[in-house]
Amino acid sequence: MVSSPAPKIVPVPQLADNYAYLVVNPSTGDAIAIDPAEAQPLLDAAKAIGASINNIFNTHHHWDHCGANEALGDATGAPVQASAVEGDKIPGLAVALEPGETIDVNGFSIQVLKLPGHTDGHVGYLFGKDLFCGDVLFVGGCGRIFEGTPAEMYRSLNETIGALPDDVRVWCGHEYTVKNLEFAQSLEPANAAVAARLEKSRAQRAAGQPTIPSTIGDEKAFNPFFRAHSAELVASLTRHDPALKSDPVSVFAAVRKLKDNW
Repeated sequence: MVSSPAPKIVPVPQLADNYAYLVVNPSTGDAIAIDPAEAQPLLDAAKAIGASINNIFNTHHHWDHCGANEALGDATGAPVQASAVEGDKIPGLAVALEPGETIDVNGFSIQVLKLPGHTDGHVGYLFGKDLFCGDVLFVGGCGRIFEGTPAEMYRSLNETIGALPDDVRVWCGHEYTVKNLEFAQSLEPANAAVAARLEKSRAQRAAGQPTIPSTIGDEKAFNPFFRAHSAELVASLTRHDPALKSDPVSVFAAVRKLKDNW
């Protein structure tokens, strides 16, 4: 079996703080557009590097991740692929993917990871050492729980994503890093990994640079949604809720509730 090529990844800013991505086979120039909210920036980015968009992937059905499906499809002829669980919520859906399957597109072997919590049908796309995780995982944070449960979101992050190798790179759906890490620091002020990444991220944003990618190993060190085992984090949460249960899902749910109102 021929191994998949290393993809060329081009983050493309969308709207106010979204990211879409071009995942390009460097040998052929064929590109997958992931989570398009605006078509023209993706078309411009592809043209600038001599790539041709021939597939569109969505991680979930929220409009800021699929709102440009039809415009981009009309411009390129690219079919839309997304989770079968999302179904008719996905504009222009042509190929319904089963969470958990592995697909071959543009020479890449891509695992479709089942990641419910933010939405019921949310998926991630794993291209070898690169994970496109939409709104389930952000650098230093995670998405709100709109359709799932805290237990589902906990498992998506800590069991499915957390089981991947630490050197897998994380490409997320939004530029929320600085605010996420400021919240993380409020829970773990003694965590040196939080402080270091926050300082780096502030400098990146001041220079107009993105804070992506991260890695799964880094997230385990500074992201509070991976850190239910942290005594400092649990102590901070207990000050807000003295009756807090210490099991990981309860700690995770407490972090998410606190962040929702932070």
